Amino acid sequence: MRSLVFQCLLLFVATFTTTISGAPHRLSPIDPFLRDSKVGLATTDPLKDVEAFSTTKRSTTLTSSRKVMPLSHNGITSTLNGGVHRFYGESNPVGSMAESVKNKNIRGYFNSAQALADYAEVLLHIKKKLHAHNSPIIVVGGSYGGMLASWFRLKYPHIAVGALASSAPILYFDNITPQDGYYSIVTKDFKEASDNCYMTIKKSWDEIDRVASMPNGLSILSKKFNTCSQLKSSYELKDYLDSMYASAAQYNAPPSYPTTRICQGIDGASHATNILDRVAAGVVAYSPRSPCHNTTRAVGQTSIGWGWQTCSEIVIPIGITSNASMFPSQPYSFQEFIDECKAAYDVTPRVHWATTYYGGHDIKLVLRKFGSNIIFSNGLRDPYSSGGVLEDISNSIRAVYTTNGSHCLDILTSTKTDPEWLIEQRHEEVHIIRGWLRKYYHNLRLLKQ
Repeated sequence: MRSLVFQCLLLFVATFTTTISGAPHRLSPIDPFLRDSKVGLATTDPLKDVEAFSTTKRSTTLTSSRKVMPLSHNGITSTLNGGVHRFYGESNPVGSMAESVKNKNIRGYFNSAQALADYAEVLLHIKKKLHAHNSPIIVVGGSYGGMLASWFRLKYPHIAVGALASSAPILYFDNITPQDGYYSIVTKDFKEASDNCYMTIKKSWDEIDRVASMPNGLSILSKKFNTCSQLKSSYELKDYLDSMYASAAQYNAPPSYPTTRICQGIDGASHATNILDRVAAGVVAYSPRSPCHNTTRAVGQTSIGWGWQTCSEIVIPIGITSNASMFPSQPYSFQEFIDECKAAYDVTPRVHWATTYYGGHDIKLVLRKFGSNIIFSNGLRDPYSSGGVLEDISNSIRAVYTTNGSHCLDILTSTKTDPEWLIEQRHEEVHIIRGWLRKYYHNLRLLKQ
């Protein structure tokens, strides 16, 4: 039987991964861009490095320079498009994110709903320009971009035939997911790597405070952890370590597995009698090439913009209350969050807005009836999987996850060292998408008869 040839448009939501901010009760720790990603016009064919794509002459369009997995297979011809979220990068209306979020006349347009409307306009324009009226569109994104992809399919089903939402914590709103969800998985990742490592980290927080309270204690800690500048408080060091552990768990990907690397450093220094010497060895193992460790945060344009979004609409309550956590107790305080947002932007967070506008409560009941053609993919080592969709909702709203996967791993470009479970996850996603496209073209032929 001759294989079917599909032509489709893929919208890659370029704002697709996350960075952790330290204190869990503060600004929600999704950052819409990869730490090392750049978004802009592609200078080469974005499909050139993807062997599984069957390319056409019209395959060079706007994309992200970060490579992503092939969302196709032999027999699917695709045009890959990358969408830049309004206000980020060159789309900023005044050229400065700091000025934009202060400007009450324009910042109201800086939100997810407006971004989705932008994507809708752009996609319809591209289809018209390419004379591709009957070419189906698949939207793809990871992290916040994954949330956007799933929401786009729900809000614009007449434009997108389906969506792949990777590591999209759409259930981490409005107390649907317990506030401990994120850090419970961080703790689990480290405990699975090494019980001794887990206990060492758990005991280290009080020891940091004890040393910091001593005469010249901050100087002792600065030297012990080889910080790039003198520590100003014990919180500064604890915040740095919190972020390092969380980032290691979130991006706990093969072949290096950073949680394992940290624990190997800690366990390898078990001869050291001082618990902080062992923790410092874990820091070195995580960043072995760093001449020193920068514990102060540089506030970039993206972080400023994301701060506005978390205060205005994307309110993700992350806290720590469990005694089993390797982190000190730090319950989420909505009042403290309100105070911070009022001080920074003079706005009150809309805690119920995401679930009001996009849904989330009773998601199985609602989406089984009103939704279709969405893949929610997750890796269970990713702390954000605690707020993801992990069960199939219907035959066409599928949960595809891997036990050992991490944040957005499935949509990154394939490598020779990819484990078999990751390859199988990608193949399953492609198989599901091919099914959507078969059904679309079957219905299209029926309409034309």
